[in-house]
Amino acid sequence: MEKMSETKADILELLWVNDAPLNFKQITEKLGLKPRAANMHLLGLMKAGFIAKNANNEYTITPSGRVALGFPSTDEKLARKILSKTAKEKAFYFYKGIGQPTDIEADSLNDFCEKLRTLDTKIIEFHTERGDFEAWVSSLGDIELAKRLKVIRGSNLSGELLRKKTYDAVKSRCDELSKAK
Repeated sequence: MEKMSETKADILELLWVNDAPLNFKQITEKLGLKPRAANMHLLGLMKAGFIAKNANNEYTITPSGRVALGFPSTDEKLARKILSKTAKEKAFYFYKGIGQPTDIEADSLNDFCEKLRTLDTKIIEFHTERGDFEAWVSSLGDIELAKRLKVIRGSNLSGELLRKKTYDAVKSRCDELSKAK
């Protein structure tokens, strides 16, 4: 396979980060592309099977597109591994701050997702700032979700908006992995 152009890679990354369909205008505006050039790149990405267009003329990244971005393909074995319960010593233990443990822990990605719904936002902020969530998710074998959590960390969100973005990312990934297993 030949090397992908920077613009095509930018389009794939935009669709991946957005995690929702985007229309032609949104893609051209967010990336500052001229319509003719954008159309050429989108057609090339569709032909390669990296993106798809839905009935509303919106574009989404495909599993092949994720692989093109460097993520491993999510097969049944990987999905089961990521979603399985961890040993007690590998569970995620939530802290309010350094040296301030809570008695809340998560022993699976689904359990982690549910805990995010009710945790104090200060706990979520503490772990996000340190990169703890992405490190734990990576230890489960989910490189893609770890990178998504890193993107969220880089957006400097706080409070309920941080909770929502984090929960939505984890919930979406849990749903996707559940379908794969």
